[in-house]
Amino acid sequence: MSRQRLGVYTNSWFDRGRPVWVEVLWLLLSPLVASSIPGSQMRSTLLRLFGARIGNGVVFKPRILIKFPWKLAIGDNTWVGEGVWLDNVDQITIGSDCCLSQGVYVCTGNHDWSKETFDLVIQPVTVNDGAWLGAFARIGPGVTIGEDAVVAMGAVALEDVAENTVVQGNPASVLRQRFRSD
Repeated sequence: MSRQRLGVYTNSWFDRGRPVWVEVLWLLLSPLVASSIPGSQMRSTLLRLFGARIGNGVVFKPRILIKFPWKLAIGDNTWVGEGVWLDNVDQITIGSDCCLSQGVYVCTGNHDWSKETFDLVIQPVTVNDGAWLGAFARIGPGVTIGEDAVVAMGAVALEDVAENTVVQGNPASVLRQRFRSD
């Protein structure tokens, strides 16, 4: 048995998606997005300038963190709450009419802890139309949140969440259907 050897770690295959100078410029300007200054329009404009695809009527609260805006797409009329962290080393796609409540963390990258080289593993995350991620929910790499699904406050979704389903807990498990059919 051997443990990871971080001295041999490499992720040279990883494509950051933009030249280094663009990433540096983003790092210099991203505090404006993360600031406590009110105003979704300023945040939307800055994110669009860096390649994010942002729909109409998107609300961005203060103190949000976004790793790579060029790997972000958000549909219309979606709310991104205070303190949301979109850790998108891979694509994050968020549909229309979604709510990401305060403190939500969406992660697209991890490491293969079973390998001594601690390889980087990235997978996109998709949040479909009408979904609601409750306060401080955690969404893991490769997860798809189904249409109209709810990830309850503090839940940790490491697997796909079916449409119209409410999940809770760590790891998230099905509580019930969100909208009951008559």
